[in-house]
Amino acid sequence: MVTIADVAAHAGVGAGTVSRVLNNSPRVSQSTRARVLAAIELLDYRPNPLAQGLSRGRSQTLGAIVPFFTHASAVERLRGVVAGLDGSRYDLVLFNVESPVQRDEHLAALTRRDRADGLLIVSLPPPSSSLRRLAAAGVPVVLLDAEGEGVPAVVTDDVEGGRIATRHLLSLGHERIAFIGDEPDNPLGFVSSGNRERGYCESMAEAGVDVRTGDVRHGPHVREVARRLTEQLFAGRDRPTAVFAASDTQALGVLEAARAAGVSVPGDLSVVGFDDVEVSGYAGLTTVRQPLFESGRLAVGMLLAALAGEDAPAADTRRLGLELVVRSTTAPPVRGGRR
Repeated sequence: MVTIADVAAHAGVGAGTVSRVLNNSPRVSQSTRARVLAAIELLDYRPNPLAQGLSRGRSQTLGAIVPFFTHASAVERLRGVVAGLDGSRYDLVLFNVESPVQRDEHLAALTRRDRADGLLIVSLPPPSSSLRRLAAAGVPVVLLDAEGEGVPAVVTDDVEGGRIATRHLLSLGHERIAFIGDEPDNPLGFVSSGNRERGYCESMAEAGVDVRTGDVRHGPHVREVARRLTEQLFAGRDRPTAVFAASDTQALGVLEAARAAGVSVPGDLSVVGFDDVEVSGYAGLTTVRQPLFESGRLAVGMLLAALAGEDAPAADTRRLGLELVVRSTTAPPVRGGRR
């Protein structure tokens, strides 16, 4: 393989001069530039994009800070990000976050553009101080499934999503509707589950239906935890006729608990999730679909556009729509002969 040293030797110049020609530096005479370009053509030299980027203090990589990136919704967003990078010169580097310490360490390290030319922050509200440091360092940032002051973002309306799910169950005739979601006080400041719960509570209040004590359960965002929380709902004699789970992952835990307890779905219990990840279709889960793949592709497109223009991306928030997908886990309740 032809190297930059081969080109330099053939043209009778130093490797630094070849590098300056490749980077269009004005510090090269026209005659020397012509000699180097002729050597490049003769030797069929193909510059290494990574090496070119490093010579400019650029890394040719984009960083993506993603909390718990093995979660199904995060995987689907990242599929969209990878698709959006297709044909670009950028590689993607993932930084997993499971604690505030990890978050702050990654954000501090990525203020250098030789570490990442641009940054996606997924589902993680970043501290304002970190955003200011990134802006001062000239690192473009786009938020995905999160919002921050002065930073562009791609989001959906989680409150409205909670309303959509709850109104669907109310329209079927359910009144005893439970909610299972994440812990409201979490160290990383996640807000999506809390906003979906807010939409649930607002819709119940608008319908004049009380949320009973014990019908709202919180726990870590894990399927097995959602299963245990559902088992607690089943422990009483008067259990709910429907459950709205803040994610499809948690809804699958609800379905597992129902199956183990011999509770028929949707005969005895209706279940609605949120996200519409791939497995939800196989499970027949009624859910609120958010455009996970498209949100990832759109967010990285905004970041690439900023890098191409060398300007910070405009601090616009793009709100994507939601859609109720009705499958086989919801039906009118059977209690009291109303079905």
